[in-house]
Amino acid sequence: MTTMIQPKLTFSRGDVVLVLFPNSNLTAAKTRPALIVQIDNLHTGLSQIIVAMITSQMFRAGHPSRVTIQLNSPEGEQSGLLTDSVVMTDNLATITISAIYRVIGSLPTTDIDAALRHTLGL
Repeated sequence: MTTMIQPKLTFSRGDVVLVLFPNSNLTAAKTRPALIVQIDNLHTGLSQIIVAMITSQMFRAGHPSRVTIQLNSPEGEQSGLLTDSVVMTDNLATITISAIYRVIGSLPTTDIDAALRHTLGL
């Protein structure tokens, strides 16, 4: 009798993922895209990962803690997003890895790093 071993899902910093993202009041959650901002191979022993919310509400753009992604840009084309969007590094969540449905694309992290530095005062 052979047992099938499920492959371990691995995620990388800069992956755009579809996740169950918690509302800030922690009483509800919504399936939405998010960006993995946690460093690769953190090895905390916890089955969780830090993500930044991505919204299509473009009126939220223009803050130093946020990065605008235009679909017609090279970054937008590789993001897997369906519309122009804003990565909100001021809206981070630590989620369980099982809340990630799938990877839909990726984004370069240079602008994200600058936004995170602003958000966290680093």
